[in-house]
Formats: sequence, structure tokens, C-alpha cells
Amino acid sequence: MTVFDYSAGAGLYPCKTINRKSRLGYIRFDSVAEALRFAIEDMPASLLRGSVLEVEEARFDGLQMRKLYEAEAYPLTRRKS
Repeated sequence: MTVFDYSAGAGLYPCKTINRKSRLGYIRFDSVAEALRFAIEDMPASLLRGSVLEVEEARFDGLQMRKLYEAEAYPLTRRKS
């Protein structure tokens, strides 16, 4: 099993909506953990599906972001739903 580095810097590319009313553009985060927290907890759920998280040379889609956020190794406290 590969150990994932949640402390690495990350770039989040939120999905563009069809009507382009979303004002979210590229956002840079100091850590993957912070980017995942924003994507899952703060960003509208409708944007997650087409969004991309870029970490070094790797890219993660919405489903992969959700799995990383839900992983036992995720270092931040999750918001209660």
C-alpha cells in the first residue's frame, strides 16, 4: 500500500458549471489536506464531480478526492454531517 502525503502542496480546479455562474477558479493550497477539506466541506457538491485536484504530477477526480478525504490517514478533523 502506498503512503499518501497529505502535507504536499495542491492545486484545485473546480468544475465549471454549464451556465458558468460559478465564480470559483483555480485555488492553490499549502497542503492536500486543506484542499480536500475545502473541496468536500465548503465547495458546492455539484462542482465536486468535475473538479480536479493536482498534486505534483498526479491528478485526482471528485471520486478520488472523496476517497482521500474519507481515508483513515486523513490528518484533519472532519466536519460532522
